[in-house]
Parts: sequence; C-alpha cells; structure tokens
Amino acid sequence: MKKFRAAVIGCGNISVMHLDSITHLEGLELAAVCDVKEERAEAAAGKYHTKAYTDYRRLLEEEKPDAVHLCLPHYLHTPVAQEAFRAGVHVLSEKPMSIRYEDARETVHLAEKLGLQYGVIFQCRYNTPSQLVKKRIEDGRLGRVKCARSTLTWYRPDDYYAGSDWKGTWDKEGGGVIIDQAIHSLDLANWFIDSTPLSVQASLHNRGHKGMAVEDTGEGMIRYENGSTLFFYAMNNYLVDEPIEIRLVCENGTARLSYDEAVIRYTDQSVEAVQNQPQKIVSYTGGKPYWGSQHAVQIDQFYRALAGKEKLEISGREALRIQKIICEIYKNPVERG
Repeated sequence: MKKFRAAVIGCGNISVMHLDSITHLEGLELAAVCDVKEERAEAAAGKYHTKAYTDYRRLLEEEKPDAVHLCLPHYLHTPVAQEAFRAGVHVLSEKPMSIRYEDARETVHLAEKLGLQYGVIFQCRYNTPSQLVKKRIEDGRLGRVKCARSTLTWYRPDDYYAGSDWKGTWDKEGGGVIIDQAIHSLDLANWFIDSTPLSVQASLHNRGHKGMAVEDTGEGMIRYENGSTLFFYAMNNYLVDEPIEIRLVCENGTARLSYDEAVIRYTDQSVEAVQNQPQKIVSYTGGKPYWGSQHAVQIDQFYRALAGKEKLEISGREALRIQKIICEIYKNPVERG
C-alpha cells in the first residue's frame, strides 16, 4: 500500500486516538500537527516528532498532505473540511460532521464533486458486539429490527463545561448530551435499523447544569419507513458513566449490547454472546475508556479506501444519515428544570 502523508488539525483530547493510530499503522507518515494554541501544537509535535503549525491553511499549503484528520470543535468541522477539499486533500473528521445539516450536506457534495474521500469517525461500529449484531441482522438469523431502545446515563459535571471554551454552547458545540455523547449509540441503533426515518419526536431539557444553555437530558422516538421504531433516552447528570445499552427486538430474536458485550437470544432458544476485542494493536497514550479501541480500525479502513483497496465504509454521505437525525432532534427547544 502506498505510504500516505497525514496531518492532524486540532491537538485536544481526542487527537491522541488519531496521532497514535497514524504513528502505529503501516503505510502512514505523520506530516504535521496544527492547533491555534501554540503550546498545544508544540507539545504534540514534540511527542510525535513532527512539525507544528498554528494555521491550518499554511499547513495545507506547505506540507501538501494526502489527508487531514479533523479533531476540532464541532462548528469548525465543515469549514475546515471544505478548505482541505479545495486544496485537493482527503479528510477524515471526528463526529459530528457539523452542527448544521445543510453545512454537512454541502461539504459531502463538494468532496464528491472533487473526487476526494470524506470519512467521518464512528469508531463504535467496529466494536466486536456491534459487528456481530449487524452481521446477524444482515444474514437473517436475527432478521429485521422491529423495535429498538438506546439508553445513556453518564456524568459530566459543571467544570467539564467550564473548562472548555466551546463545549456546552449552541454556536460552537451545537448542543449537549445528544450531539456529544449519545450520537454514537444513536448512530449504532440507526445503523442496525437501516431504514429512512419518517418522523423524529424529542424533548430536550437542562436539568442539572447551571453554566450552560444546551441540554443535559434528551428523550424521544423515531419512526422508520420499514416499520421500525427507535426509542432513546440520554442524560449526563448521573453519578458515574454507566455502560451504554442498546436493546433490539427483531424478527427472530432479541439483542442486548453495550460497547463491551452483546447477548443475542434467538426465538429457537439458542444464545450467542461476545465480548469486545481490540482489533488493532495500538497503544493509545491517554485515550478515555468510552472512546474504545477501534479508532485505529476505522483509520486503517480509511487509508485502504484511499489506496483503492476497498470502498470507504463510513463516508460523509453515510454519516449524513445520523447527522440529519441529530439535527431533527434539535428542532425542539431546551426547557429548564
């Protein structure tokens, strides 16, 4: 496989998952890192032995990387992606694609027009439990999802938001628990159902965070063309981070899964269970447990697609499916108390 030169734009917490993956996977070279905070860019450059930039436009012009990884605040994902595409550079973006559906769709169209790859990180699809459940739906053993439930109860204290210059804001983060934490479990449930949403009903509340305007609690129901229904509940006022749980009622059985395990019970009384297994040997230096271990799997798949070895699995067009749902949820105002 051709050796690709990759750059990482944004050196915040999540960037370690990309930096460690790039430096461990074969066929990749870390060309540079970039962050508007010079000390953060220099620290990452020193740790990973590469060049530091504070202006991503200068990085694109001088380094001419094959691809950039976007680890930026949500509101910057689409404008920076568009700049990269206009420079002839492929893009792998952290979720969400954008805080506005129209911007995300415009960016997908631009990438397709220019013939460039646009990947969006949803690494939880590559968890062993997720892969097994998806396989059993597709091979017919579980069959079509008739009803699904997604539950997230996590803890994010006020200082989690106070310590950030963009989290907990409408204009920069685009929301709270739904767009930041629950987006992964909602994406999984939507991926399992694999149908076009007909309607999205939701209610959003801020029940426990005084220092932000966005929601810390959201619940709702999504109806799909194929007759499936998805119910969801997410909140980050809990005392600890409980495992996310997704439950599926299918034509030929039921499935219960978290990021760590899955248990499938078929109508013939047989049971299939699996524990999550890391699929790539990458030693992440500081990654958070709820990010999982599958960033490297998706990043490797992205570059295999760039090399023409296989089709890009989670493209910008594919990611538009969950982006539209998230944006539909946010059409409801946030209530206090």
